[in-house]
Amino acid sequence: MERLPGFRDFYPEPLPHQDVWSADARQHIFDKWRGTARRYGFREYDGPPLEPLELFTTKSGEEIVGQLYNFVDKGERAVSLRPEMTPTLARMVAAHERNYKKPIKWFALPQLFRYERQQKGRLREHFQFNADIIGETDPAADAELIALLIDTLRSFGLASEDFVIRLSSRNAWHDFFKHGGGDMAHEYAFYQIVDKLEREATEHSDEKLRALGFSLEAVDAFIEKGAPTIELQSILDNLAARGLRDFVKIDYRVIRGLAYYTGVVFEAFDRKGEFRAIAGGGRYDNLVKLISGGKVNLPALGFGMGDVVLLEILKARGLLPQFDASVDVFVLIEDENLRAPSLKLIQDLRTAGFVVEYSLTPAKSDKQFKRAQELKAAFTAKLESESYVRIRNLKSRDEVVAGVSDVANHLLIKTNPQ
Repeated sequence: MERLPGFRDFYPEPLPHQDVWSADARQHIFDKWRGTARRYGFREYDGPPLEPLELFTTKSGEEIVGQLYNFVDKGERAVSLRPEMTPTLARMVAAHERNYKKPIKWFALPQLFRYERQQKGRLREHFQFNADIIGETDPAADAELIALLIDTLRSFGLASEDFVIRLSSRNAWHDFFKHGGGDMAHEYAFYQIVDKLEREATEHSDEKLRALGFSLEAVDAFIEKGAPTIELQSILDNLAARGLRDFVKIDYRVIRGLAYYTGVVFEAFDRKGEFRAIAGGGRYDNLVKLISGGKVNLPALGFGMGDVVLLEILKARGLLPQFDASVDVFVLIEDENLRAPSLKLIQDLRTAGFVVEYSLTPAKSDKQFKRAQELKAAFTAKLESESYVRIRNLKSRDEVVAGVSDVANHLLIKTNPQ
């Protein structure tokens, strides 16, 4: 029986072959995501992986249905596996925003699902780091969120030579479109053309733009000038004060194809241009109002960072640590008459916070010792009697005999000599 296309199996290291994914690497990514978000004062939330289909069509229109894992459940409800987290967040905030002081700073690590064509950096499921700020209109919130994105990538060992945050503004493009005489009914269509400039042939883009009354030359000139708006300059100044200016640049090629963005938008890219966007986000000041049916109106902004592209970059840059199973102590049970007190020792050491392994069934001494070496245990411990334990450092080969009640303290001293 094989797994479904576009989905992943996660195995502990060492991996059996290259067609599976590392559970250890996934946990490493989760730890960095969580740790950085918490340092910024963000609180973790989560929601159900199955939501009413209407939640996503309300946000993105009926055309999104073709990209979803959706069905009618046994209660005759139209439902869908979540393709993104922001609509769930908007629903949750709208329901209980009065219980939280503003601004709300939340993050989540959801697994998301989309039924779409598989390609490099894009599968039918992935895990994502979502961080959002709700209830603040000042550009300082945008700067805070972008700083979180930068520091999250830095936590993996990536530097300003490795990635850049391309910063743009829907407001700037709105002014360009309006002052250029564009029909406001076609504004979103214009945004979609700009969003695909780097992926479509020049002649196709020019043809589409001219149909809306614009030329590719004028669009390119606006992008090339790259003059920051007042809000973008405020964000740049904020990040410069933090020492993070080298990580960002104005790039109006970024416009974000989703319709719900309303202001500042941004994407993170590797500077070598070898991969898809690492992360992307921006302001969506009208979404909470839309999802709540006009009952709650709160400004909002956020970003998402998927694990698939991030892991590809970390592998390419050699920034993943070695994921060896870390065993502190392997308890040898050579005398079966001492199995019961050995189990008590094992339990006490685990309670003290040590990773402890042992042979579940009777085994010869050499076989147990070989297993300790295979697991790369730092120490072996063997009861000499019910009162004394022989501890051996497998690296230095030093041995010492300690009282049963003193084993944990002895190991703490040996593993933390400072």
